[in-house]
Amino acid sequence: MSALSDVARLAQVSKATASRALSGRGYVSDEARDRVLAAAAEIGYVVSTNAQSLVTGSSRNVGVVIPFINRWYFGDVLEGIESALIAAGYDLTLYRLSADSAERRRVFDYFLVRKRVDAVIAVGIELAQSEVRMLHALGKPTVGIGGPIDGMATFSIDDVAAAALVTDHLISLGHTRIMHFGGDQSEQMDFRVHSQRLAGFQQAMAAAGLDAGPDAFRTTVLSIPGGYSVGLMVLADPRTRPTAVFAGSDEVAIGTIVAARQLGIQVPNQLSVVGIDGHELADMFSLTTLAQDPGEQGRLAVHRVMEELVGQQPAAPRTWTPFPVRLEVRGSTRAPAASAVAQ
Repeated sequence: MSALSDVARLAQVSKATASRALSGRGYVSDEARDRVLAAAAEIGYVVSTNAQSLVTGSSRNVGVVIPFINRWYFGDVLEGIESALIAAGYDLTLYRLSADSAERRRVFDYFLVRKRVDAVIAVGIELAQSEVRMLHALGKPTVGIGGPIDGMATFSIDDVAAAALVTDHLISLGHTRIMHFGGDQSEQMDFRVHSQRLAGFQQAMAAAGLDAGPDAFRTTVLSIPGGYSVGLMVLADPRTRPTAVFAGSDEVAIGTIVAARQLGIQVPNQLSVVGIDGHELADMFSLTTLAQDPGEQGRLAVHRVMEELVGQQPAAPRTWTPFPVRLEVRGSTRAPAASAVAQ
């Protein structure tokens, strides 16, 4: 097995220089670092993270707690986190937290507490105050994505403002019969995303003097099949059909567009549809959406914990920061037909 001394001899540097070049700690000239990296690659030398952690107290590993790994938003956030950690020379350990409270306690009391990770990123998980205090007491930089958590640096889009913005877009086009296809209010995710997006829709409608009562809202699963199912149910009756739909996610919006096509309803000539997310399929379906760039959210989370880990910046303020969004107007929205306005 190759040893650090072999790398140093081949690169014609001291063992101390080789160690600094491979660990990224301490000054090494660019020329010496290149020779060391080339020598390590030539003989297949790999730094032992276990041995390094004994010396430095660092595992070069960041723990990510997340509720889902098979949903688009969470998958994109993970990709952003992973790519940023790899670039920084860190590993990722993933913990999927279910609704099982005993499993959650095991993750926090055993895996995260016993110094197996240097920092924690919580994605879509509303940490309890006891969990936040535990991580702070251990000195682990902690960042959350998804919404505000007392005593912790977090960021996310403002779901109320986002929903109001896309609803205002439909209103500005002249739509007055608008419906919201959103998540079940009795089955909330952490940070109450479903109810926040409904609240934003209702606020925008009320400000414009439009009806946002129970008949303007339909519950569905936030998925393409969910949007397809509610779309078939609502759009089939021309007497109650809206001229525009604000979908609680891009996947719901895409399912609604597919349902409209099956029913012979032209989008956007007879129905405008808008979503929230910036899904990778939005462009394919010419979907107007409010893009939130989950991959960039993942990269920003890594950037913030790295600032603390390397000691270049003070700890991030333990407050919530809104993440910027952008309205991407495509071909799924337009002004309602004159006949629809006259009704």
